[in-house]
Amino acid sequence: MQVQRFFIGHSAGENGQEMDVSGFTTFQQLKSTLGQTFAFADPSLPPGPRELPVVGNHYEIYPDPLGNYDRLFARYGPIVKTVNMGTTIYQTNDPEIARYVLREGDLFTKNTSQQTHPLYYMQQQSALFTCDSDSPAFPIAHKFVPPALSPRAIAHHTPLIQAAARSIFPVLDQLADEDKAFNVYQYMFKLAGMVIWRVVVNEDLEHFKAVDTQPAKTIQVLGEWLHLMKKTSMRPKWYGSLPFGDPAHLRAAQRELWADVEASIDKCTRKEDGTLPLSDPAASLRASCMADFLARARDEKGDGLPRDMLISNVVILLGAGFTTSASLLSWCIYSLVHYPGMQARLLQEIIDHGADGKRDWTYEEVNAMRFLDCFVKEVQRMHNPSFQTARNARRDVVLPGGYLIPKGSIVIPCFPSLHKNPAHWDNPTLFNPDRWTEDGIAGRLARKGLYTPFAAGRRGCVGFNLALMEVKTVLVELVHRYHFEDASPETVVYDPEFLVIRPINFYVSPEKRTEWPAPSPKA
Repeated sequence: MQVQRFFIGHSAGENGQEMDVSGFTTFQQLKSTLGQTFAFADPSLPPGPRELPVVGNHYEIYPDPLGNYDRLFARYGPIVKTVNMGTTIYQTNDPEIARYVLREGDLFTKNTSQQTHPLYYMQQQSALFTCDSDSPAFPIAHKFVPPALSPRAIAHHTPLIQAAARSIFPVLDQLADEDKAFNVYQYMFKLAGMVIWRVVVNEDLEHFKAVDTQPAKTIQVLGEWLHLMKKTSMRPKWYGSLPFGDPAHLRAAQRELWADVEASIDKCTRKEDGTLPLSDPAASLRASCMADFLARARDEKGDGLPRDMLISNVVILLGAGFTTSASLLSWCIYSLVHYPGMQARLLQEIIDHGADGKRDWTYEEVNAMRFLDCFVKEVQRMHNPSFQTARNARRDVVLPGGYLIPKGSIVIPCFPSLHKNPAHWDNPTLFNPDRWTEDGIAGRLARKGLYTPFAAGRRGCVGFNLALMEVKTVLVELVHRYHFEDASPETVVYDPEFLVIRPINFYVSPEKRTEWPAPSPKA
């Protein structure tokens, strides 16, 4: 017997294990066994990168984390480790590493109840998006929530989306007549709220009765809750327990929000129409909205979503649904006015599909617009709003490249950097929707870990069908009716402290169209 002690880390006394090596006939056999023993994500890859860098100070990241992470990756390699007030986070722009991180299994999981997780202060252990993967609530919520967001369900709710999208017309018409501009995110915030409230709880928030109509009270409370949650999450761990200041305001906003949403659920639920079996693929078509479906849905045992889980999941659907969509819509309009030719190409395709300003679009018709789909994909690649894709290491794990990640560590695949990694993208800083015209390219890039705007794995965003349909429908309606011009008084910047990436000083002026191009000649 020939015993050899192996270890990972900086000392033979840490993470060490003795092993009889006399039975190995090749180095590859030994390497494969060691890879499994020490949890190498890919045992076939040899270890040995440079040590993870010590990154200077707060200003190495803020106030421009998007640009600075790109700079740090270019300088130090595919993983950057940051320590902020005792909180350690690893960021990566490597698709191979991202695939292992986002994959739920023995190595990584989503554990929002861990205080260092970026969503800790938003964590609701009864809601699908915000609970731990190992939470008892996860399989229950995962059984009920995805059917409410299926393509069939979204197709059923398309008229609600279109009606909400058109509700902004009177206000934009007035601004166009008066030759005025508007703050895009503020208006998309209200418009996305209109859409999501109609689809989820079938309420009309009437956000566009006038140019300066304030967002509905519940929207304001939700926005305040999200803002305070993000703000609090950037402070030391003990800060969230303070009985005054922002932590106290955060708890009060949450109580008010939950009470308001519960009342909305009760109002929209059509109890007199009976239950909706999950086994029936058409059950969602008999619901007036998503909350109505979730309240009346029953599994094979006749059980429904527990009351506390019903409320929490509806809250998170509302919150996650309108903040991300508001940001994505804002970046779509930004892309229309900043990248030449986009408005003309999109308008031509809309005309070619029969737009006349009155047409009621179906789910299938909107998704048949090829350039629209490519445009939205490219906006998500270049300006994706999502950033909080944190996963927790279940054990000490060695990632491809030999990076040792200790048990419990937070690792975040940095989507904005991943989607523009020059090692994997051709001319990554060029906005080019035509890169998506090849059939199946998005799926292939997703499988490689290169394109993940809605994350991946079983904890990927279940609301992507709704988000894409909302954004596409709004673009179809707005581009057909208006031409937009950039009216920003200064360089557009984003908010580095908000839950998602949103432009905060982006203005455009709308101009009502008076003529439209002729349909393209048919081939």
